[in-house]
Amino acid sequence: MIWGRYLLSAGLQSSRWRVSCHVKRAYSFLPDDVKSLRAVVNPDISKIRNIGIMAHIDAGKTTTTERMLYYSGYTRALGDVDDGDTVTDFMAQERERGITIQSAAVTFDWKSHRINLIDTPGHVDFTLEVERALRVLDGAVAVFDASAGVEAQTLTVWRQAEKHHVPCVCFLNKMDKPAASLSLSIESIKQKLKANPVLLQIPVGNGKSFTGVVDLLTNQKLIWKLKSSEDNGRVFEIKPLEHSDEPELLQEVSEARTALIEQVADLDDEFAELLLTDFSENFDAVPSNKLQEAVRRLTLARKGVPVLCGSSLRNKGVQPLLDAITAYLPAPNERHHDLVRWYKDDLCALAFKVLHDKQRGPLVFLRIYSGTLKPQTAIHNINRNSVERMSRLLVPFADQHVEIPSMTAGNIALTVGLKQTVTGDTIVSSKASAAAAARRAQNEGGTGKKRGEHVSVVLSGVEVPDPVFFCTIEPPTMAKQADLENALNCLQREDPSLKVRVDPDSGQTILCGMGELHIEILHDRIRREYGIEAHLGPLQVAYRETILQEVSTTDTLDRTVGERRHVVTVELTVKPVEAMSTGGSCEIAFEEKVDGQLSAEIKEAVENGVHSSYLQGPLLGYPLQGVSTLIQSVNVESGTSLAMVSACVSRCMLKAFRLGGGQVLEPVMSLDVTVGEEHLGSVLGDLAQRRGTVRDIQSRHDNKVLIATVPLAEMMGYSTVLRTLTSGNATFSLELDTYETMNTQDQNILLKRMSGLL
Repeated sequence: MIWGRYLLSAGLQSSRWRVSCHVKRAYSFLPDDVKSLRAVVNPDISKIRNIGIMAHIDAGKTTTTERMLYYSGYTRALGDVDDGDTVTDFMAQERERGITIQSAAVTFDWKSHRINLIDTPGHVDFTLEVERALRVLDGAVAVFDASAGVEAQTLTVWRQAEKHHVPCVCFLNKMDKPAASLSLSIESIKQKLKANPVLLQIPVGNGKSFTGVVDLLTNQKLIWKLKSSEDNGRVFEIKPLEHSDEPELLQEVSEARTALIEQVADLDDEFAELLLTDFSENFDAVPSNKLQEAVRRLTLARKGVPVLCGSSLRNKGVQPLLDAITAYLPAPNERHHDLVRWYKDDLCALAFKVLHDKQRGPLVFLRIYSGTLKPQTAIHNINRNSVERMSRLLVPFADQHVEIPSMTAGNIALTVGLKQTVTGDTIVSSKASAAAAARRAQNEGGTGKKRGEHVSVVLSGVEVPDPVFFCTIEPPTMAKQADLENALNCLQREDPSLKVRVDPDSGQTILCGMGELHIEILHDRIRREYGIEAHLGPLQVAYRETILQEVSTTDTLDRTVGERRHVVTVELTVKPVEAMSTGGSCEIAFEEKVDGQLSAEIKEAVENGVHSSYLQGPLLGYPLQGVSTLIQSVNVESGTSLAMVSACVSRCMLKAFRLGGGQVLEPVMSLDVTVGEEHLGSVLGDLAQRRGTVRDIQSRHDNKVLIATVPLAEMMGYSTVLRTLTSGNATFSLELDTYETMNTQDQNILLKRMSGLL
């Protein structure tokens, strides 16, 4: 099978070292040394690294990934984002736009370590791709544009990594840019991310004169003497600092290394004790391996984040970054998953991504936490309570894969044949192994749930954000309706942030997504991949609703169906709560006396009635947010069905919502605009017309960074307007900030428009 530029030939050649009679040394692979995925090292679990590359859009994630694959020997030539020939950006839409849209997994080895890497998108519309990647990864590399430091989406992905307790390494990319600043980047990491940057390298030269870095652990210079812009950067010199080097550089290195030793000693007690015991007279004499071990402990404990420098596009600094990944980020067995130990050596895996292949059908990505995965075996899906047969097992390499006979714990695998499995499902070897794990869990801590043993041994899934935009979608002809429904079903399985529903009044299909670009990409994929020229209606904002005041109410449902009489009486109180954030969920609680009286089945029916009521508000039918419900009493006569209990609760909830008064909440975005000072006035004027509120205006070299909040409804087509106002010399990023109460005038306009009066 030929894979074009990425033809992976058989045979594994080891890297070679060239050592001269001086202190210079360099290493590179042989010119034609392209490795086969079949020969990828399959080491002990301690040598495996599952990592993600995350960053703000255009910080250089994909370019960095491309260099990693090249230097590790798995591609024959360097791809370029602008040329549309990188390994991980293989979708047509990615290559046309020069951005990453969906995460892509690749597997390669580096110095006896196996690295499973996921390249993630930087655009806010595709933040779910970052979320589900970080859910299954053990470590992450945060890439920064050294001229900008921490940017809007950097903050978002960093918060996601913190939520999943993922240790990180920072890579200050684009050190060759004239405006690159080490101090600015370090300070922004401290101030904006509230992290402890542990600086391990300082750059040699700046801007176009950037030639390499000094390793502060070993006091060695790593210099890339590239003879032309096409030099691949495989060969570089490693030599110790000498007295003949520039005095300014020697002074900077000395101060930086002293600061590094002091910082590590402050954060790591074991290293501090070593210094005071063995190196009290000369801290600088501490061996580099002891310093490296201490930095690793800090990284794994998430007390500090190692910081490295380089320029991926100029082929400088990527090999030391690979060394840092293996040196500082954790192996799978160093991450503590309490639930997994109950399975012992039985299979336990989490499905975190699904792709659709026209020839193979659904391809499911699995992170294996315990046991071994083999093809042609049956597996049990706990979430679906179903058994499926996995036909083939593959090593992922972007859109090209190699079949293998087995995969062990700690790895990421791609499977063929799992037709029911979706993102977030827990996969085990059998129902019996899940029951055995549940018994162990109960014996160790009594963590089982009342609804069944299996609940306690289900891996936590992926948190999916709510959509913020929606529009109608229609097939070109009724003959294509079934094909469109199939396409939407496949896309929903791939992308859980896409929601599809049918409007009960008009019968139209509604497409709900995370932003303009998200829906635009989905529309384009339906056209290209499924051959359907679907029509989209105008984009509309997904508002929320809440209530204005606390209300207590009661309702009785008395209905006879056939010969069976159903009687339910419900008493409840609803009230508004402070939950105007992006995830402002609604709450439900039972009074203590009620909670003890209700059976599990009736309690579940009550909860279903409450949750279904939260989906449709009293004003415009938007989902409710920031509402708390207290169930005060539930009386159910014998013979009453559970469906009638849910119906009575829903009716009582609707009655309470109407009495409580409705209020529309609109999504408000956090907006960052980087623009030249000459265009700042125009951008500010346009922002004022969009009901924007300026939070801050910062200086960044020759540009201004405008930080503001703007209602999402006012941001339609903003990229085109901004390009016109600034002649294309501005960039911006958007992130959902919160939901805010809409003022009365705007709410009345919206109500009239939705009622068809405007």
